Amino acid sequence: MSRIGKQPIEVPAGTKVSIEDGVFVAKGPKGEVRQTLMPDFPVAIEGDRVAVSRSGESGPERAKHGLLRSLLANAVEGVSTGFRRELEINGVGYRAEVKGREVHFALGYSHPVIFPIPDGVKIDIDKSGKVTVEGADKQVVGETAAKIRSLRKPDPYKSKGIKYADEIVRRKVGKAGVK
Repeated sequence: MSRIGKQPIEVPAGTKVSIEDGVFVAKGPKGEVRQTLMPDFPVAIEGDRVAVSRSGESGPERAKHGLLRSLLANAVEGVSTGFRRELEINGVGYRAEVKGREVHFALGYSHPVIFPIPDGVKIDIDKSGKVTVEGADKQVVGETAAKIRSLRKPDPYKSKGIKYADEIVRRKVGKAGVK
């Protein structure tokens, strides 16, 4: 058995899980997450545990077994505790503010960059330039954070741009210059 796939998923109190037409549905205090199930991988809900099994022993089946279990565990964790990614905006004049369902960035371009906030995601920005992306779906939170970072990637020469809070940007030396 897959080491990850054979582990049962513990469902915390206040979270409800069900299977509807081949879709795993997790509902909790942070929202609702739906995950499509793969064929040939039966999912059993027994009380406060969810177990995933597989029909064969081939390499791809073992890999998908662990993948499906991880996706379902992320759905359960997301609706109970949620996921968050933190980014930092560095640079003179670089700033952002939330206006309704949009984030307006000033990133050194000749125009403001307007980023629409996807459904199920909450974005907070504090005065020091820290952007916090929160939500119940791990994939949507990570993808939103990656899209925000791609608006102005961190510059290795001047350390300007948007970077993840835990990311380390290695500084490069500029031109040697004329003596």
